[in-house]
Amino acid sequence: MSQAVPTFLIIQLARFGDLIQTKRLVAALKAQGAVHILVDTSLADLAGLIYPDTSIHSLTAHGIHGPDILHRVYHDMAGLAEISFDRVYNLNFSGINFALSTLFAAHTVRGYYQKAGQSHIDFWPSHVMRWTKDRAQAGLNLVDVWGLYADTPTPPETVNPPATAKGHGLGVVMAGQNARRSLPPQILAPLIQAARARTGSGPITLFGAGNEGRAAKELSVLLPAALRGQLRNLVGKTDWNALIQEVSSLDLLLTPDTGTMHLAAHLGVPVLAFFLSSAWCHETGPYGLGHQVLQATLPCAPCLETAPCPHALACRTIFTDRAVLRHVSGNETGTLPEGCADMRTRFDGLGLTFTATAGHDPWAAQRQNFRAWSAQLAGVSGLAGTPAICTDAHIYERDWMLPQTLTRSKP
Repeated sequence: MSQAVPTFLIIQLARFGDLIQTKRLVAALKAQGAVHILVDTSLADLAGLIYPDTSIHSLTAHGIHGPDILHRVYHDMAGLAEISFDRVYNLNFSGINFALSTLFAAHTVRGYYQKAGQSHIDFWPSHVMRWTKDRAQAGLNLVDVWGLYADTPTPPETVNPPATAKGHGLGVVMAGQNARRSLPPQILAPLIQAARARTGSGPITLFGAGNEGRAAKELSVLLPAALRGQLRNLVGKTDWNALIQEVSSLDLLLTPDTGTMHLAAHLGVPVLAFFLSSAWCHETGPYGLGHQVLQATLPCAPCLETAPCPHALACRTIFTDRAVLRHVSGNETGTLPEGCADMRTRFDGLGLTFTATAGHDPWAAQRQNFRAWSAQLAGVSGLAGTPAICTDAHIYERDWMLPQTLTRSKP
């Protein structure tokens, strides 16, 4: 008699970039059985394009309020609740995720769940949440955070293809979700000129949401006439199919920390990203070999973008420095200004890492020790570093006293 194929459910109700960053976990589970993914309705079509060999389910998780919520959730979840899943991976810390977990037997749910009316967080994600208290010296890519939920994680280097130029010019993402994490047109325009020196001929294609149309027009005015004639303004004009088609053809994508950046990494398109404010490449940088991040490394980085900045947005003005422009153009022989580092992607046994090839990464040694420590929790051996950072911020007394679920350490 043939053995039944395991059936898994991933609940991923966050946004565009988070859906793509679930790829390592999806790959691991696909190797073991049938995978279902529950996403917000707005991302259902994209999920089907990114993960064609999975079953996609959708739920209206955002943009709905009032008494209609219960009816909509009941309608959306009616079929899904009837499936017997061997394991449910509930990835988001939110009220709706905790509530959804009650549709399934508590012992099958990993991540965030409710049991006997109490909210619970598994051992692994609880540690990940603690590490956010010391972001500068920590650093675990979100793809790996979720990928390591799997009992047998997929090798990190197999998740995305190595990045190579595809022959159709330069792509530019206008902005990210938060203005503090993005560069305004007057700073972005010189960077586009510099990057164009690296890519050579071909169009310059602008991407973004419809509300960024005004910024795109302002940007076009700031570019030299010779480049203005080569602009393709697709801001607010692409559906998911068109976005994938356009991004997949690029030589290079210039971007802040955005979902389109993660799409480019998924497609094996080289990324040159600008990370500032709260954006931290060690957490959400582009996944795969061949990508580059210019990371603001001022002492205040990474910050909380919703808090007032006492430093007059110094991390933004770094990107106006001539040395940065020269570096972006491909002339990397000079020195980057203080507070900026050129970070390149690498892999270790735990997952993706970033190494400074220019500029200074002031927390590199501490981060390596952190990775050695987190590798022990994840059951990964062979990482360099000294995992002797067990402080009250990393280990709580209850970790030793109470039984844990999703403990990554091997018995």
